[in-house]
This record gives sequence, structure tokens and C-alpha cells, in this order.
Amino acid sequence: MPAYVIVVLEPPRLAAHRREPILNVPPVITVLAAVMLLIQLIRDWVDLETGVEILALFAFIPARFDPSVLAEGVLPGGMAADIWTFVTYAFLHGGWAHVGLNLLWMLAFGTPVARRFGVLRFLLFFAVTAAAGAALHLVTHEGELVPMIGASAAVSGCMAAALRFMFAQEGRGAWRPGLMENAVHVPAPPLMEVLRDRRVIGFVAVWFVINLAFGLGEPAGIVDGSIAWQAHMGGFLAGLLAFPLFDPIRRWPGGDPYSRATRH
Repeated sequence: MPAYVIVVLEPPRLAAHRREPILNVPPVITVLAAVMLLIQLIRDWVDLETGVEILALFAFIPARFDPSVLAEGVLPGGMAADIWTFVTYAFLHGGWAHVGLNLLWMLAFGTPVARRFGVLRFLLFFAVTAAAGAALHLVTHEGELVPMIGASAAVSGCMAAALRFMFAQEGRGAWRPGLMENAVHVPAPPLMEVLRDRRVIGFVAVWFVINLAFGLGEPAGIVDGSIAWQAHMGGFLAGLLAFPLFDPIRRWPGGDPYSRATRH
């Protein structure tokens, strides 16, 4: 495809956002990080029995949904826990290295997504992608007793969402500093157009290969130190496909999709 130059027309308010440093973390990311760190601190502080109870109540355990594996009432929380564990598992981690790595990725990819979506949309998006990861893990690990924990599925959803708009401003031009930050305020191209971008194809291919490599090496389940790669893929696919449902920026009617933006 021939190279082309796109002139971006934006009001002063959007131009001002260009001068914001990329590490100016949105409050919602800071709060989520603080909650995860606090939970990890509490889990390190409590005794072993209490720690197991926390996992039983808030981790995602596929055996909850298989009556042939566990008798009703063995795991705490009942039907309510059957629902909330689709999200609460994302706030638990297997150790400081685990939570630290997830927070680094959330800082990198969650920051631009949170700026684009706003607080409420981002929190809902985080919950939906976490739930999607848990759902795919459930399908592939029916009756599994090992609890799954970690924010990786939601973080993978943020990666996918960022791919939907990170190259939008300059079309198929080369990467340059500040690209992600500027693209936060630009309408995203359709999914099929995004998937034709070689940079996106390369990123997705490498991401899937890495996850498959980890997954083929050992069974999923974070508590025993292995990787719940199916949950990663579930969160990623949910973020990629559900992005338009959360995106507040729409194309200007009758105009160039990359030249103007409006929020609803």
C-alpha cells in the first residue's frame, strides 16, 4: 500500500492532551494497582488457613461448576461466589513477582485504554475481559480443582483494546514516540482494517506463540506456578471483539475517520 500523510484536525482541548506525559497514570489504574498490592500484602500477612479460605472464596475454581466433582456447599460463598469469582480472581496473585509483572503490563497497556474509555467504562471492560478469561479457562478445565488467580486475562484484554487504536492516527506510517498517547483521542478503524496492519499481525502472532509455548510446557493453574494461557486468550479475544461496545469515540459522520473525533 502506498505511503500517505494524514492531517489531524483537533480542537485545542485534544491538542493539550498531547503534552501530557505518558506515565501520568490515570487514577483508576493507580487504584486498581493499590488494591492488588494491598490484597497481596494481606495474603502474605495472614496465616496459611486464612489464606486458603481467601482462595476458596475469591479464586476461580472450575470445580465449583461441576456437581460431580464437589458436593454442593463444600466451597464457601455459594451461588454468589459462583458469579463474583469470574472477576475477583483477577485481584489475587501467586506472589510479588506475579503481581508486579501484571501491574507493569497494566501500566503499559491499561493506561491508554483507561484514558480513552474513562473510569466506568474501563472498570466494566476490566470485569468483562476477566470474566471472558475465566469462561474460556472453565471450558478447557472442566472440573479442575486447582484455583486460577491473576489479572493476566484482563491485562490481555487491555493489550487487545490498545491494538484497536494505537496505530490509528498515522494510518500505516512508522512508529514514533508518543504514538499511543496521541492515538487515545483518535477514532479507531474497523477491526478488519486493523487486522490487515502487519504490525498488528506480528504483535498478535508473537503474543499467541508465547502463550502457546507456556501452555504446552505445563498445565494451566497459577497457584502451582504454571500459566493459565487459555484465560489470557479469552481476555485478549474479548478485548479485541468487545472494544467498540466500550469505545466512547466515534467517527465523524461523513468525514475522514482519522481526522476528527467525538465522544458520547
